[in-house]
Amino acid sequence: MSVEAITLGCRLNFAESEAMKALAPANEEWVIVNSCAVTAEAVRQSRQAIRRARRERPNAKILAAGCAVQLEPDRFRAMPEVDRVQLKDFSKPTVSAGFQGHVRSFVSVQTGCDHRCTFCSIWQARGPSRSMPFEAIRDAVEAELDKGAKEIVLTGVDITSFEGGLGRLCERLLTAVPRLDRLRLSSLDSIEIDEALFELIAGEPRLMPHFHLSLQSGDDMILKRMKRRHSRADAVRMVERIKSVRPNATIGADLIAGFPTETEAMAANSLKLLDDCDIIAAHVFPFSPRPETPAARMPQVDRTRIKARAARLREAASARRSAWLDRLVGTTQPVLIENRAKGHSDAFAPVVIAGSKRGDAGQARITTRDGDLLTAVWA
Repeated sequence: MSVEAITLGCRLNFAESEAMKALAPANEEWVIVNSCAVTAEAVRQSRQAIRRARRERPNAKILAAGCAVQLEPDRFRAMPEVDRVQLKDFSKPTVSAGFQGHVRSFVSVQTGCDHRCTFCSIWQARGPSRSMPFEAIRDAVEAELDKGAKEIVLTGVDITSFEGGLGRLCERLLTAVPRLDRLRLSSLDSIEIDEALFELIAGEPRLMPHFHLSLQSGDDMILKRMKRRHSRADAVRMVERIKSVRPNATIGADLIAGFPTETEAMAANSLKLLDDCDIIAAHVFPFSPRPETPAARMPQVDRTRIKARAARLREAASARRSAWLDRLVGTTQPVLIENRAKGHSDAFAPVVIAGSKRGDAGQARITTRDGDLLTAVWA
């Protein structure tokens, strides 16, 4: 019998999917659909994944879990394809590790959120911020390294709110696990990056130099209406500070297009943020109102306009990314191969090296670019 996990949404979901797979009965065939609720489209895709799983695995039992299920359990129970709905008690968080046995593994260190961004319903699904005990995190990292992981990604809903500070957690982890050669961080709330983390960014080569920031908008009025805690200038200064202490650092960002009341001028400010923050990896989300959130009650932007603004952001972000990849041709970069000769540089450029195998690592000379992939040879 087999257990398959279909995971939507964030890296934390991937870690939690692995934990659910480990708990499934060994003598039964299950498909776990771990849903996402970050947008209305994510919820639609979650329901679509359930229907597709039933068509493709007619004899398997289907378990629906995740944020969309937490928010609307009755809606998912009513789906004829679903055999079981799994609700999680987030008051008792446990450390989860995703992609077990893979070169890169995600380890959850925190869940929930204490902030109330007006567009977000995830805090309703996961509750307040809760941090995992350091000992449990350390043991999970050790276990993943024992299984062959070469890189650990710390993940959660709001990892910069980790109790005691994310920087201190990273310091303790790198000290306690000296064989941890590559530590990467998932999405960061830039306003919460602490001084201890800045010291690591500046001087710790085992901390990978790609930082994905939850920026959401480049316009101050929209940021206020989102109830974000940073200004546009704060975001720009944060990136400037990161790059001043780690010149090879690269920046990714989450951006929302078409937030309620957004004008063309406000949208242009977000577009300009791509340049001002040197963003080379943008996750662009067209705004969609989530149930029972303040943003759902604000004056909405026309859907056609939202899609056009999202497309414009993506096009500009893609052009910036292409230019960045082009600049890497001819350089030498540290690379870790993850699967089928494909991997990433420390700064998270996608690289393929013919003849390489999973787990290979070292310096590689970038020779050409093919779309979003760089081709390289070992230096």
